[in-house]
Amino acid sequence: MRRYTKHLFLPLLLLSLWLLLNDSLSAGYVVLGLFLAIALSLAAIPFRPVKASIRHPFLALKLICQVTWDIALSNIAVGHLVLKGGDAPRPGFLAIPLRMTDPHGLAALACIITYTPGTVWSGFDYETRVLTLHILDLQDEQVWLDTIQKRYQEPLLEIFQ
Repeated sequence: MRRYTKHLFLPLLLLSLWLLLNDSLSAGYVVLGLFLAIALSLAAIPFRPVKASIRHPFLALKLICQVTWDIALSNIAVGHLVLKGGDAPRPGFLAIPLRMTDPHGLAALACIITYTPGTVWSGFDYETRVLTLHILDLQDEQVWLDTIQKRYQEPLLEIFQ
C-alpha cells in the first residue's frame, strides 16, 4: 500500500494548489485540475533521477525551526546594518569545505543560505566539495564556518545521507 501512496503525493498536492488558486470546487475545475496534476506528475518523472529519502523527519522539522529563527535574526541584523548607516559593512567571500555529497542535501543548504539575508551561495566545486559563500558583513570567519558546517550541514547529513 505504501508503494502506491508515495506516488499520489505530488498529484494530490498539485490538485490542491490548483483548486486553492482557482477558489472553486466546481466539477470543471476538479476534472481539469486532475488532468493537469496527473500530466505534470508524469512529465516530472524523468527530471527526478535521484529519489530523496528523509531519514529523520523530526530532525528536519527541528532544522526548519532553526532556519526560520536564523532568517528572522538575519533580517533584523541586515535591517539594522542598512538603516544604521554608520560603519560600512565589510563584504567578503568565504570558502567552506563541506562533507555533504547528496544532491538533495546540497539543494537544501543552498536554499537555507539563499533565504538568509546577507548571504549568497556563490559557487560550489564538486571535486573539492568547497562552497564559496558571499557574506554582506564578514566580521568573523570562524562563526560562519561553524554556522554552515555544524548548524546546517550536520543535520542535513543525518537527514539525507
